[in-house]
Amino acid sequence: ERCQCHGEDKRTAILYTLLSQNLHHSRGGRGPAHQRCLCHQRRTVCLRTPHVTCQAASNVLVKTISFMKNLPSFHLLPREDQLLLLDSCWVPLFLLGLVQEMVTFEVMETPAPSMLKKILLDGQSKRQEPERTQPTLAAVQRLQCCLNTFWSLDLSPKEYAYLKGAILFNPDVPGLRASLYIESLQREAQRALQEVLQPLHPEDQGRFAHILLIASTLKSIPPTLITDLFFRPVIGNADIVELIAEMLYEITGRQLAP
Repeated sequence: ERCQCHGEDKRTAILYTLLSQNLHHSRGGRGPAHQRCLCHQRRTVCLRTPHVTCQAASNVLVKTISFMKNLPSFHLLPREDQLLLLDSCWVPLFLLGLVQEMVTFEVMETPAPSMLKKILLDGQSKRQEPERTQPTLAAVQRLQCCLNTFWSLDLSPKEYAYLKGAILFNPDVPGLRASLYIESLQREAQRALQEVLQPLHPEDQGRFAHILLIASTLKSIPPTLITDLFFRPVIGNADIVELIAEMLYEITGRQLAP
């Protein structure tokens, strides 16, 4: 959808125009695409209560890592395969943890930096670190929609456990050495999930396929969104996958520092 912020009919205040022109020239002619977008869906957002939400997210991440640590079949895999699976699946597993732990959150619009401040500090910007990316309102709304869909399923603890196994053991991840063994583990997890569903929901014959279909939507959530929204306020510029690998292999029960 076309952004309406810089349309032909937009009337801009004189002061804003002057400051924008000065900023444009001071940055070597970068165009209006770098200006702050005012469209509802493209506004950048941040957590309304970062301390509370980041702590809850940290707890969910620790439980996610504990889930992998407690799977003997996972530790039988080559270390390279473990790291590939970890990098590929930590986001959907974490999101399932948010659903299971009933973690809710609210966002608010990110305060816009002063245009005048940008101009005054432009000469010092070369010494500063690049600005961190911020989640957009549209991306967060898609995430919340996925979470709400899972909440509507009302999964049991066993359903969560076997679904996590089916997501973790993904034989389609490129570069796996033991892809055939991983595929057998995924089939085993899916079969166990299907067996659990039969006595719990005998009247719902399509529940198994429905759960797998909705689970596939979790893979569409980009890791950068999850990192920027829940963990960047805590870990700064650190690599989240490296931290997760450290938690998995070296430190037992470690939590991200608030």
